[in-house]
Amino acid sequence: MVKFFGVLLLLAGAFGAGYYLGQRPVGTLQRTVAELQQSLKDVSRNVLDTTLGIERDLRRRQGLVEAKSRLVQTKAHMVDRNYGDAAKELTAAIDSVEAITKGAKVDPMTNALRDLAGSLREVKLELAMGKPITLKKLDELQLKMDQLLSK
Repeated sequence: MVKFFGVLLLLAGAFGAGYYLGQRPVGTLQRTVAELQQSLKDVSRNVLDTTLGIERDLRRRQGLVEAKSRLVQTKAHMVDRNYGDAAKELTAAIDSVEAITKGAKVDPMTNALRDLAGSLREVKLELAMGKPITLKKLDELQLKMDQLLSK
């Protein structure tokens, strides 16, 4: 009989402890859900920031490739002594580089792109003034573009 009451007391204690512990996880579950919602928001922000960074980098690279192709066309026109078309291609290259920097945050890459646009403007000014432009100068600008593309 004592064993029976002992087992009954143990069962009642186990039932009471289970009931007590069963009531607590509701609050814990709500906190866990709230933490998961916050972590999901953080992850989605990080994904969005990364996506925007990739898009910005892609546009910068596309603009640089466009400017580089225009610069190569400028060199070809210079070899053919077609200075009018060379000036047009150089203007298009400057426009491509300036389009990249328009509205961009100030960072080392943007500053380097602005320096490149300034160098291209100087070459265009020399071309417009009728000064001879060496292909070496254009090669240096192309090398600078290659370096910016590799970053």
